Amino acid sequence: MTNSLSTPRSEAAVYRTITWRIMPCLFFCYVLAYVDRVNVGFAKLQMQQALDMSDSVYGLGAGIFFIGYFLFEVPANMILQRIGARLWIGPLMMAWGVVSACTLFVQGAASFYALRFLLGIVESGFFPGVILYLTYWYTQKRRARMVAVFMSAVPISGMVAGPISGWILARMTDVGHLSAWQWLFLLEGVPSVLAGLVVLFVLTDRPSKARWLAEDEKRLVLRGLEEDEAQKPKTSQSGHRLVDAFRSVPVWLLGLAYFGMSAGNYGITFWLPQIIKDTITSDPQTIGWISVIPWAVSIVAMNVWGHHSDATGERRWHLALAAAIGAAALAASAMPGMSGTAGLAALVVAASALMCQFAVFWALPTAMLSGSAAAAGIAWINSIGNLAGYASPHAVGFIRDRTHSMVLAMLALACLQLMTAVIALVVGRKTARTP
Repeated sequence: MTNSLSTPRSEAAVYRTITWRIMPCLFFCYVLAYVDRVNVGFAKLQMQQALDMSDSVYGLGAGIFFIGYFLFEVPANMILQRIGARLWIGPLMMAWGVVSACTLFVQGAASFYALRFLLGIVESGFFPGVILYLTYWYTQKRRARMVAVFMSAVPISGMVAGPISGWILARMTDVGHLSAWQWLFLLEGVPSVLAGLVVLFVLTDRPSKARWLAEDEKRLVLRGLEEDEAQKPKTSQSGHRLVDAFRSVPVWLLGLAYFGMSAGNYGITFWLPQIIKDTITSDPQTIGWISVIPWAVSIVAMNVWGHHSDATGERRWHLALAAAIGAAALAASAMPGMSGTAGLAALVVAASALMCQFAVFWALPTAMLSGSAAAAGIAWINSIGNLAGYASPHAVGFIRDRTHSMVLAMLALACLQLMTAVIALVVGRKTARTP
């Protein structure tokens, strides 16, 4: 007898069930993670003057998060592989919510650096852990779309954090003997603690443990994943063991490509409020609403791009073209004499191009690596790439302090985007098409 679940329609229905079960939780958690990571960009508008910080001090503090992130990312992913996503991600969220809220106690540069470094440590296991977790559920042909859905949380967090942060800064001054920037960290840190508790009850580690799937549905999903594993290239550039991730030249190159992407993303994220303040308006609430625009457009762009990449099975040119567009837009935003509105339009295109890159990028390494190599490789690529989160805001602050302009900083970010485009074309040749 033929099982009805073998039909494409029934397979699609099973994956819809999986998606609606796990993706809303992961999406919401990433929104909170990203808000807690980057809300310092809005706090800067008041905190910097209150604590007498230079742009260089702020940039270093914003970026030092990623040093802690870098140091603990690989071991964090190995722990997730061993104990499961539910028991790892839930406690991590509670920890980073507490640390983020404690940023309200910052008194100067040293305490600012210390809390940002600690936040990077406790958040290091989340993003690479989720990317690995998705490989336990989705086949390669569906993965770019799901990564796009997950990473839509980045622009959504920008849309959510902008107006809320602007409102807090405008309305919470001296309430309860706290400054508005202190309320910002407190009010935006507590939700992560509550969400961590929810994760402990909602998330399911693997298809085989999903009580909400029938046995034949579990077999369908597992069969697809096994077929994916069988089709991965059996070359010296890929592998299954932990050591294979660190021996792989494409893994290191993809880490550099991700560095270029992350530099552009964090360059915009940490400095967008300041750019809007310098070129359009100094009102905190208005800054918050204007900052929504790039991220709103990005949501549409990245999901269309990810869907098209999955539909065609093509990754290489999707990544390279998006990086080239990002480079052009960042360079355009740096043109001297450009009006605030025109500069914002260029940043809208740049942000959209960056999100399109994130939507398709992770389909490349997950097509090469499996097992322990996948856990370590994903984390290592993300570790290398997210060093840009340290370097980018620090470099932008350094350049801005000395030139009193964003021009050279944006041109540097544009060059890194070109590097990503070139690496995508080189590395993507062997993994360009999904079987």
